[in-house]
Amino acid sequence: MTELKAPLAAYRDTVRPEWIDHNGHMNMGYYMVVFDYATDEFFDHCGLTRAHRAAQNITTFSLEAHINYLNEVREGDPLHFRTYLLDFDEKRIHYIHEMWHGTENYRAATNELMSLHVSQETRRAAPMHQDILDRLGAIRSAQTAAGVEFPSEAGRSIGLKNRRR
Repeated sequence: MTELKAPLAAYRDTVRPEWIDHNGHMNMGYYMVVFDYATDEFFDHCGLTRAHRAAQNITTFSLEAHINYLNEVREGDPLHFRTYLLDFDEKRIHYIHEMWHGTENYRAATNELMSLHVSQETRRAAPMHQDILDRLGAIRSAQTAAGVEFPSEAGRSIGLKNRRR
């Protein structure tokens, strides 16, 4: 298992030609694709590896996802990601990714998610193995010890500000 770092900053990618839309920048649908790759890296970090999922006959389902598009990225741009554990309980993990431009060092987007731990047998929510809960607790402690501040987009809701009808 990987060393605990807060926040996790392991996943890297490059904006691929097939991700570009008619505006010459990354199409909004591919943001979710690349954020999903960052989620795979985060779950490995948490211990929810492919081997663990197969051995325990479990998986995860996404319950909710919010993307904030902050700055455009274009074909060939290098990307790196930071992932923060916001909270968890025995069946759910709440986390947020930041996507950064790899050389110009600006935030391009954030993706906040709630994932559910699921039994493959019943296709229903199931408690996580104690090792995973312990690992999540250690990640939370590492973030606290490092004084990690969560991205400002965490917990945002969508809507028009101060609009009453």
